[in-house]
Amino acid sequence: MTKFFLIDDDDAVIQILKIIIRDKNLGTVCGSSESAAAALELLPAAGPDIVIVDLLMPDMDGITFVGRAKPIMPDTLFVMLSQVSSKDMISKAYDAGIEFFIQKPVNGVEVNNVLERVIRVQKLERTMSSVQSLFSEGGGVAGDAVNMDSAKGEPVFAGAAQATLMPENNAGTSTSEYRSRVCRIFQSLGISGERGCDELTEVVCYFCQHRDELSDAKLSDICSKFSDSPKSMEQRLRRTAASGLSNVASIGLDDYGNETFERYAASLFKFEQVRREMDYLKGNSAQHGNVQIKKFIIALVNECME
Repeated sequence: MTKFFLIDDDDAVIQILKIIIRDKNLGTVCGSSESAAAALELLPAAGPDIVIVDLLMPDMDGITFVGRAKPIMPDTLFVMLSQVSSKDMISKAYDAGIEFFIQKPVNGVEVNNVLERVIRVQKLERTMSSVQSLFSEGGGVAGDAVNMDSAKGEPVFAGAAQATLMPENNAGTSTSEYRSRVCRIFQSLGISGERGCDELTEVVCYFCQHRDELSDAKLSDICSKFSDSPKSMEQRLRRTAASGLSNVASIGLDDYGNETFERYAASLFKFEQVRREMDYLKGNSAQHGNVQIKKFIIALVNECME
């Protein structure tokens, strides 16, 4: 169960968040503090999965807090509460390492939606990190196969490991409904016109209904299933995903609070790669962000099967 730590100088806000987390069955609150400085001392022992911290506090602002907390809690994700709409301030918060913003005054629906996304992202990241670690150590996953994407060295999960990544198939959901969901996502990402979009749609729709077949399939296997020229298809999928990353990063530069940015920046991509792409677009870096295409496909299937 996900553990939350809450930090806000207003106890009323902390109590509201506790009620939302409890009533929505999001997890448990393992600690809280009205002081950011005091929270830094409490975090290691509390061991939270997610920290929700206010941006503006009298003893230490939220950006400074996250900058100090992240090195000592590298596996913890940070969500920031804020009434501030300054793009510069929001940009600094994302650079410090937060995953999402929640606007004040606190709204139960928004809190629930944001925290569900953060929980989903964290579970996916932890599972992928665990399997990658086992593979690098030459280990295995209790009798389950772990292959590697031949083009990018990305993990391909099997058996029990895959089951933690993918939700169960939604019984009765038609292919046309899955296709409609994929199209809506692609429209939000601005990639509907990309050459690989139709092929990616077919891949996602297929694996929404045949989840078990994704477990031990390499990317080359997937492309071979849908094309007589799998290498060319693979390149089209990568370019399409890269365009999505670039578009999301561009949206974030204009408006961190944009719904598309908030929903997909960390769920479909690694947020650090989104930030890298944003730096590239701003001219602050010579390197583009990188898309892990296997994760991208898995995340798309997750989104469509919700």
